[in-house]
Amino acid sequence: MSSEHLERRLAAILAADVAGYSRLMGADEEGTLAHLKSLRKALIDPKIAEHRGHIFKTTGDGMLVEFASAVDAARCAVEIQRSMAEQNADAAQDNRIKFRIGIHVGDIIIDDNDIFGDGVNIAARLEGIAEPGGVCISDDAHRQIRGKVDILFEDMGSQTLKNIAEPMRVWRMRTSSETVSAFPHSAAFGPLQSRPFSDKPSIAVLPFQNMSGDPEQEYFADGIAEDVLTTLSKIQELTVIARYSSFVFKGQTRDVREIGRILGARYVLEGSVRKVGNRVRLTAQLIDSLDGSHLWADRFDGGLDDVFDLQDRITQDIVAALEVRLTFGEQARVWRKRSGSPLVYEYFLKGQSLYVNFDRHTHAQARDQLAQALEINPVFTPALYLLGLTLTDQARFGWEKDRAATYEAAMQRLSPIGLNVSMVDEARARFHLGDFTAARDTALRVMKEKPRWLTAQAILVAALWNLGSEDDARVIVRELLVRHPDFSVSRWARGLPYRRQEDLDTLLNPLRRAGLPE
Repeated sequence: MSSEHLERRLAAILAADVAGYSRLMGADEEGTLAHLKSLRKALIDPKIAEHRGHIFKTTGDGMLVEFASAVDAARCAVEIQRSMAEQNADAAQDNRIKFRIGIHVGDIIIDDNDIFGDGVNIAARLEGIAEPGGVCISDDAHRQIRGKVDILFEDMGSQTLKNIAEPMRVWRMRTSSETVSAFPHSAAFGPLQSRPFSDKPSIAVLPFQNMSGDPEQEYFADGIAEDVLTTLSKIQELTVIARYSSFVFKGQTRDVREIGRILGARYVLEGSVRKVGNRVRLTAQLIDSLDGSHLWADRFDGGLDDVFDLQDRITQDIVAALEVRLTFGEQARVWRKRSGSPLVYEYFLKGQSLYVNFDRHTHAQARDQLAQALEINPVFTPALYLLGLTLTDQARFGWEKDRAATYEAAMQRLSPIGLNVSMVDEARARFHLGDFTAARDTALRVMKEKPRWLTAQAILVAALWNLGSEDDARVIVRELLVRHPDFSVSRWARGLPYRRQEDLDTLLNPLRRAGLPE
């Protein structure tokens, strides 16, 4: 198959099938087919069209659907599952049709009106581990969805998926009786399901309300709440509910007692932010979700220069109200003194909110915001790291014409940062710039701490081969195949985010020559 006839693009793929299809067909073949046909016509196809999806492939009990946006795919999936639960409410247990759905965002190949590639394969594997009536999404899809849809997420951790080389972090959309709380106008799923409280004091930080009257300041209110949450999460004596769960209540008017039951949080922090010019007013209150009583409330006023101190004061008061004892190290981390202009923080928050949209246009805007943060504070690590990732994405997806210069710029931002994930991106960037020695050395540094990291191993093999160290490359190949016996070049390539086939071949060809199976 000639590559010139293939179209590649990034897409959100939804894979769905009917749980227990063989059993249903065995019990009533004609009735099952008629029921499925009716569901497709009356419910499923209209929902897909409503959310701008395109059905690429159907089987007897399943389908593959392409969406331009992960948000559209998620909303469509949840609405289908919610409607199916309503349809099944009056049906006999043995006659209920329940779909399993998986969603992934990845590169796909379009050929002869069919789709192939990473997005398809992983979505299908995620669908396979979903519960009947449930939805599983990849971490890539979750990053684009979070904060944009009224859905509760549950982290399933790292999952090994069939025929997928590396374990993947997976999230479960809570769409059964658990999710009724996320849809305030639906009671289709019965009574709310509560989570048990942790043995340690547990707290959920809700999104702070933006009282500035300017929608453009929404990022600032969210950033304040996130920073308080992050600070609290560093305290060992507290159980802090993840942002992805607590922020699903953004914009909803809820009884705090209900929120606490849903999230399994004994205490709930809510507040508001008003920013006018260079002045900031924070209000916050800590509520016991068992009875709705207020344990503590306060107001904090200050200049934008004082925003970090205001956040720290909130944290201190919460810790005091809960009578939590801190270790010396925790005190040092929590009562930190930060240097630099508050504008750095503001630019970083804007860049972060743009980056997660994962679009060519918003990546360019995020790059501008992060660059402005680094003009003020060139060593602000969060901005360096996020800018490095932004530049790497722009190079890999062909969003910048001069890919070599973009990779070089990404490498300069990622190089000072010791995080393994940034070092892998640096190694990849070095490789595509032709600096195989630096790519080899960076990949080796990653493998000292993460010897099973497949991407680092592959970059190391390719770099060694291009340096003429063919025997060394073959040694790494043997080690890689021991750790990943099912590895194949073509399967691994499906998960790589490259827009141009020639860029992908530059990395894959040395792997094939070094002996990795096709």
